[in-house]
Amino acid sequence: ALPRWLADRIDPAEHAALLERAPLDLRVNHSRADRDAIATLLPDAQPTPFAPHGLRLPEGTPIEASAPWVDGLVEIQDEGSQLIALAGQAAGGMTVLDLCAGAGGKTLALADDMGGGGRLIASDTNRARLDRLAPRAQRSGFGGIETRLLDPGREMATLGDLRDACDVVLVDAPCSGTGTWRRNPEARWRLTPDRLARLVETQARLLDLAADLVRPGGALVYAVCSLLDEEGAGQLRAFLGRRSSFAAAQLPFSAGRYQDGGTLLSPGHDGTDGFFVARLVRA
Repeated sequence: ALPRWLADRIDPAEHAALLERAPLDLRVNHSRADRDAIATLLPDAQPTPFAPHGLRLPEGTPIEASAPWVDGLVEIQDEGSQLIALAGQAAGGMTVLDLCAGAGGKTLALADDMGGGGRLIASDTNRARLDRLAPRAQRSGFGGIETRLLDPGREMATLGDLRDACDVVLVDAPCSGTGTWRRNPEARWRLTPDRLARLVETQARLLDLAADLVRPGGALVYAVCSLLDEEGAGQLRAFLGRRSSFAAAQLPFSAGRYQDGGTLLSPGHDGTDGFFVARLVRA
């Protein structure tokens, strides 16, 4: 069951899918290994349908005991999350910022796309989560990732040197998490209208912060693990209304459903966690 105040705001076709068990998806570090070769080492592994470097395994597979994991050739990452990193179209030589990096799952995917070259910065306001990136990067073989701990509400004090300088800024913003209820079913009962309103306000502020860091011609990738319009397409519409120098651009994958300049990925439609993602290019 879904909370009554949210049930009619989430596509009824997704209700049943949100009660199912989520699969175990891996991202192959493609700068170090080949997906097909890794698949031969993992019984029951199947290529993910949309993410070019993804493998899907039965839920409960003990992946951390496998050679590919121990050797740092794979990361556990939902296919939808892989597609968000892919939307950055990061490449070697770029300056790339993962603004809300958390423990660095998407940061590592960006590092893989950059082939370990260029400048990659991971920032967050949570020290404990950000500290988890270093050992993960070491295991995956990606050195040189900068980390910056941010003071909430005063982020530009730490990021000011990046103003108008980033080729790509990824904003995987704090959100309701409605798209991940398959993995965190109890979270649906912790969300309140007041909390949702505060999250929407934070998302808008982070979008405006990120916009100031993107160089002319660069890209801002906005993502939330949410199925709610006010965090996804509605948030994008409001941003584009404030920032006429940005325009929505095509995403480099076929999954999902188009929504006002962005794409909604969902468990029922795509078999991924629920995400809204948009790629916005500065003129």
